[in-house]
Amino acid sequence: MSEMGEDAVLSGEEGGEEEEEEEAHPYGAQEDEKVEVCHLTKETISRGLSLLCRTGNGLGHAFVKADLRDKFSSHLPFDIILPLSGLNDIAAIASFTHLRFLDVSNNHLIDLSPLASLTQLLWLKVDKNAVECFKGQPLAQLTYLQWLSVAGNRLTDLGGLVGPSLESLNLTGNLIERVNGLQSGSLANLVTLELRGNKLDTTDGINLPNLRQLYLAQNVIKRLEGLEKLERLTTLHLRDNQLDTLDGLSPNMKCLQYLNVRNNVILDENDLQGLALVSKTLRALVLSDNPLVDTTDYRLSVLTLLPQLERLDKDPIPPEERIEARERMMALKEEEII
Repeated sequence: MSEMGEDAVLSGEEGGEEEEEEEAHPYGAQEDEKVEVCHLTKETISRGLSLLCRTGNGLGHAFVKADLRDKFSSHLPFDIILPLSGLNDIAAIASFTHLRFLDVSNNHLIDLSPLASLTQLLWLKVDKNAVECFKGQPLAQLTYLQWLSVAGNRLTDLGGLVGPSLESLNLTGNLIERVNGLQSGSLANLVTLELRGNKLDTTDGINLPNLRQLYLAQNVIKRLEGLEKLERLTTLHLRDNQLDTLDGLSPNMKCLQYLNVRNNVILDENDLQGLALVSKTLRALVLSDNPLVDTTDYRLSVLTLLPQLERLDKDPIPPEERIEARERMMALKEEEII
């Protein structure tokens, strides 16, 4: 089940086309600001219900979608300060067991345990709350959950996060420094993972062999580690980090087609040698806004390493440039023979 499909069901809006063009934005109120919080009531839930469907047992009908976002701020840009009010207790939601789509964004939730009884959930959005951890595995009973977003919270680690059917997970804009909780045993079907805007300094710890898309922009990543476990990865997004080398790319990454390392600190052509390990499959590479772009003829070096590349910095490779790279490669081979 795709993110856009379920997002359209819940909000009637489609997401942006270019992940890499998104900028970091502050989420929610600051910790030292006083907030006015309130408890969720069944009356409030009733006002947010929609999408009447047949129940899972086929014996009746029920509303399966609930929108409990803060009504004032849910459609504002992320850089607009949110109102200092919202829900801090959603215990009343526990009796609405037929729900399949639930949005509780823009509140002040810490405890997600009331969601455990919503075993029919397919889609859950908890953006811009105050969730700090997944202690007690609050989502473990949601065995049908396929799409989850907990962006803009206060997560520091991912211990206790379980999602046997989860395919898309968004953890953008938290305080995560390590991702040791991301193991194949608890997230075996995960295909898309977003960790943009956290505090990661390494890619190590992501042991998800079925993962296809990984978004790690706007962290402080200095080292590429553990990538050999991501054998099915097709997209790796590392824009706005602190990489000075591409050492760490692995020949085990046999499906990698798109790599974005824009605005890192790669200075020298020798720091691109790791690209040769993914040369058979890589089709698009973004290197712009690195120091070597201004100081070297990097395009020719890249094409020598990646003769199959189709796009470099979003521009198609012109035939004449490809021919020049091929000639350079032949010349280098002749020098080796001599």
